[in-house]
Amino acid sequence: MDDTNFKLLMGHATPEGTKNYVKNAVKNRGKPADHFRVFDNLYLSSIGMGTYLGKPNKEDDQSMENAVYDSIKSGSVNVVDTAINYRAMRSEKSVGRALLRLINDGIVTRDQVFVSTKNGYITNDGDYPEIDVMEYVQTMFISNGIMHADDISSGYNVLNPNYLKRCIDKSLANLHLATLDLVYVHNPFESWYEDVSREDFFQMLSKAFEAYEEYRTLNKIRYYGMATWTCFRVPPDSKEYLSLEDITKTAEKVGGLGKHGFRFIQLPYNLAYSEALLLKNQSVGTEKNLTILEAAEKLKIGVFTSIPLFQGRLLKTKIPDYGGLTDQVSKLLQIVRSSPSVIAPLVGQKEPNHVEQNLKISSVSPMGSKEYKEAVEILLRGNS
Repeated sequence: MDDTNFKLLMGHATPEGTKNYVKNAVKNRGKPADHFRVFDNLYLSSIGMGTYLGKPNKEDDQSMENAVYDSIKSGSVNVVDTAINYRAMRSEKSVGRALLRLINDGIVTRDQVFVSTKNGYITNDGDYPEIDVMEYVQTMFISNGIMHADDISSGYNVLNPNYLKRCIDKSLANLHLATLDLVYVHNPFESWYEDVSREDFFQMLSKAFEAYEEYRTLNKIRYYGMATWTCFRVPPDSKEYLSLEDITKTAEKVGGLGKHGFRFIQLPYNLAYSEALLLKNQSVGTEKNLTILEAAEKLKIGVFTSIPLFQGRLLKTKIPDYGGLTDQVSKLLQIVRSSPSVIAPLVGQKEPNHVEQNLKISSVSPMGSKEYKEAVEILLRGNS
């Protein structure tokens, strides 16, 4: 990184900024106003961009940078999701370059775009491919006492607060941001449940939340959350299960009731992984048999969802037509983005034709509650 040319983008997503993005999208891009959801007074697109897939090479760096640029410029997307370990930091760097271009070109301002990243997994720096993951972690973190080798789980995950804070600092530099809108702790329970007791895990999670709260006071992050794979999609008697209420209570103990920054979760949700919609595995207070989406709404937790296209595997599946839609990608995205409590599915895309295809649905309003229920019935019949 050439420090002499390094530019930091100040600020974060704000109610006024995100509302201005909506106004421009509606007026100049023809997007329906209800393509955007309001959460904590932020106006967020009901389609977000994910940045997981790709090779750690310059070609995919450029493709991803262009895809972020084009998606935001189109008026379809003001939510971008990444992680420090995606493509060994190169995804974050691609997002950062796209944001710099968008702002330098006068397309958007920093306060119009909501940027999230994740930390916890160990990673190397893809700009130095000759240094492998374990050598990087040894040199950067273990040898100087930031963490110990036994802080790494069998799933290659670290919840040591010192490590998480260093990851946030690195993500901010990679993304050219002074403040991250959202940081998730990345698959923590999935990575640790076989190594530690549930009680020990929650103590570790509490320490991680303390680190995030500290960084909130420093204005380096605005919110934090938990990005997950299985823990919200299994029955309560599963050893992989977590209660969203228990996690929220942990945040309340750390950050204070009504003051803490734990406001978002992420989980897989698509027509193959439909547990978010159908599995009643959560409780909130005296209310039992809630889905994770219902529990999140009661706990005022925003939900982003991953792999809506199941990394392309659902594109050849026969899906009944519903809601006047015949396009396969639109059908896959519309049911997820219309689900109650879901802010946006996060769609991975790099190639221009995929960007165009995936963002078609942004010109269509999400379904209302009656239309949504009818669509669910059609899709359940089609899968039975």
